[in-house]
Amino acid sequence: MTADNTARLGRLSLLASAICGRPVLVAPAEPGESVWTDGTVVFVGAEATPRERLEALAVQASLIAAGSLEPAIVRRLAARPGLARRYLAIEGHRALAASEDVLPPPVLSLIDRRAAARAGTPAASLAVARGRQPVADPPACFGMIRPRRLLAAQGRRRAPDPADEGAGPARPLVAEAAAEITRPLWRAGPGPNDGADDAAAPRPRDRDAREHDADADGGNVGPSAPPFASLAGGSGALAWLFRRMLRAGRAAAGGGPLGARTEGSARGTRGAGHGTALAIRPAAVLDEFAAAPRQAATYPEWDVFRGRYRPDWCTVDESDQPPAPGAPLQRPDGRALRRPLARLGMGLDRCRRELQGEEVDIDAAIQARVDAVAQVPCDDAVYIASLRRRRELAVLVLLDISGSSAEPGEGSGTVHEQQRAAAGLLTAALHGLGDRVALYGFCSQGRSAVHLVRVKSFGDDLDTLVLRRLGGLVPGGFTRLGAAIRHSASVLEERGGTSRRLLVVLSDGLAYDHGYERRYGEADARRALDETRRRGTGCLCVTVGAATDAVALRRVFGTAAHASVARPEQLAAVIGPLLGAALRSAEFRRRMSQRESRARERRTAGRRTA
Repeated sequence: MTADNTARLGRLSLLASAICGRPVLVAPAEPGESVWTDGTVVFVGAEATPRERLEALAVQASLIAAGSLEPAIVRRLAARPGLARRYLAIEGHRALAASEDVLPPPVLSLIDRRAAARAGTPAASLAVARGRQPVADPPACFGMIRPRRLLAAQGRRRAPDPADEGAGPARPLVAEAAAEITRPLWRAGPGPNDGADDAAAPRPRDRDAREHDADADGGNVGPSAPPFASLAGGSGALAWLFRRMLRAGRAAAGGGPLGARTEGSARGTRGAGHGTALAIRPAAVLDEFAAAPRQAATYPEWDVFRGRYRPDWCTVDESDQPPAPGAPLQRPDGRALRRPLARLGMGLDRCRRELQGEEVDIDAAIQARVDAVAQVPCDDAVYIASLRRRRELAVLVLLDISGSSAEPGEGSGTVHEQQRAAAGLLTAALHGLGDRVALYGFCSQGRSAVHLVRVKSFGDDLDTLVLRRLGGLVPGGFTRLGAAIRHSASVLEERGGTSRRLLVVLSDGLAYDHGYERRYGEADARRALDETRRRGTGCLCVTVGAATDAVALRRVFGTAAHASVARPEQLAAVIGPLLGAALRSAEFRRRMSQRESRARERRTAGRRTA
């Protein structure tokens, strides 16, 4: 392979990884072979044109990102090429539409909106493909699905879990329940007992939409996590029956919101991003928020089931965090973070008396001429140069103080204590460098009570009062992440005062609230981050000390820069490259958004002229 082909495949690998949100390689396919993927490598034809390679790569990468090639789906396509072709014709358009925000503009013309609207999940696409409705053949650029090779590659990647050995007969049932609750509905196919051909069984999209509508209208969630909560999050008929039973039990018991008015509970139920987050001491914490002076604002929320926003859906209250009584926290030592952060957000400054530059410094030149006539040593630095020496960065650190963060962390202390320490270190480092930095905490109790508390505003010094406020943060309530991100981005844009802006979210990645769970909450958080980046604000999401796995974090944070570290001390090794990538990505997305806006304006003007 020539060096030019190697470089081209390297660029395509970057594009595929950006679409998938994880590393994906691109390799040449066999001569005469259509494009296909085994889940980690996309094989493209060497004889295809650059446009054809781009389109084929975008389709296969979108299938990976949308969960279209999960084992539960692929097993049903094995040895059935006709079904695989019909499934690809439907699911290919749906996957492209789901990844539309990150696709290059030339690929967007491939999307058939009518075909994409025929199904909302891979399982629904499979059901349509197995039905008798006519399905047009997929375009040639869609390539093909090779079920046997996909399953073989997935089997090689799946390592055995040592903890499964000797776990006893109950272990398979626990593992199956965990698999049901950790698998997102938009990536999941039918389970082994689901019966995809049963027309009476409710489809995942319709069932989740009905559950979400009930929750959004004020339906109760119950006083505590039931023993079979994981089964209730599944997608089969048994899970549907469990949900009906649980709702009946809650109604009989007069159950209230999950975790409400719970004193002293020390843990939440964590399930790889889909656990039910129990509130920790919300009675006292939320009463404090209610008594504090507040500034309220309303924001829309993205409804993934209807494919549209709910206008003025969430109310965000902004208030000052009461300082903790007694001695303040020890001042964080942010010196370890200053070095990787020192070159970020540097603005151009006009520097005089430089040895080289764009123009002559008249004052310095006159002084040098006078010194030369007087026969005294003169300075040759007589130029004005534009150098990156001025700090021009505003950062808002958003700390998750919901009840789920009270769980024990991977290191010493709880997740809340470790993320609070990381927030203090990051704030101290940025403040010491001269950047404008603010620190807020957030939690929620339903869509009408999303609380943001000011620990440090942009104009505050990092003094004893701020440290006492930081020490007074107590976990409680739930995590309506999208509303908190939208309000923080608004605060950053209105009060940051710089052209370069950065939002840093410190959270365990559990987006959960009343009517805000699983796919709905994850999609709204991703959409809020994408909105923020389109307006030119960089977004970085960091999880410190939590056991949330990488797949669950990717579902919540999407393509925004994110990382998970075990201890706050490990931030220094990753924070510099991550913040730099977040700023560059936001600048790129802002320029693309402006370009698209100008193109729409030109098209509108052209239609009016015609």
